[in-house]
Amino acid sequence: MIRRTHQDRVIAPSLLAANFGRIQEETTRAIRAGADWMHLDVMDGHFVDNISFGPAVVQAVHESNDVFLDVHLMISRPDHYLSRFIAAGSDLITVHVEADHDVSETLRRIREAGCQAGLALNPATSISAVEPFLGQIDLLLCMTVVPGFGGQSFMPEVLPKIEQAARWREERGLSYHIEVDGGITLATAELASRAGANVLVAGSSTFGAADMAAAISAMRNC
Repeated sequence: MIRRTHQDRVIAPSLLAANFGRIQEETTRAIRAGADWMHLDVMDGHFVDNISFGPAVVQAVHESNDVFLDVHLMISRPDHYLSRFIAAGSDLITVHVEADHDVSETLRRIREAGCQAGLALNPATSISAVEPFLGQIDLLLCMTVVPGFGGQSFMPEVLPKIEQAARWREERGLSYHIEVDGGITLATAELASRAGANVLVAGSSTFGAADMAAAISAMRNC
């Protein structure tokens, strides 16, 4: 796997939009189409009003393909389940600042386990909530929809948060990725990228595209 920096454009198709009956084949298809990472949304039915999958699916993807696994824990107690997702083969684990846990301690545990650490915030959460933890993260995920379901429209009101995150990164000499997730199409990918995002999570617009390779290439170069 190629080491990516915050200066690289990273395309991360979301497994949530794939055919769950063919997870191995769908992951392979995304990789062959040019995906840099695979984004895996874990939902517990409590933190968000939906249930997706758990560590077993993460492990299945890890064992079937050599791809960087960007695991997004939309769960109430990420600290409780953390060790299971580490053991499953996650490369980067993102937790929510709004979840019920000691954020700093959870981020420390992720990094000590040899994984990269990400921190996410919902559209309704002030960007100031993540500021104390910027020195502990490898990625900041700005949700561009209300989390829990795929197929939602991009929320442009999140763009100022992305811009602020990019300013903080430059001012403080940090190197975290800025990721966006939700409603990412070619048009919104361009908006988010201009604001400072470099990791684009796309579900329907990649797995649902007539030509996945062309869709990924277009997002990479917009």
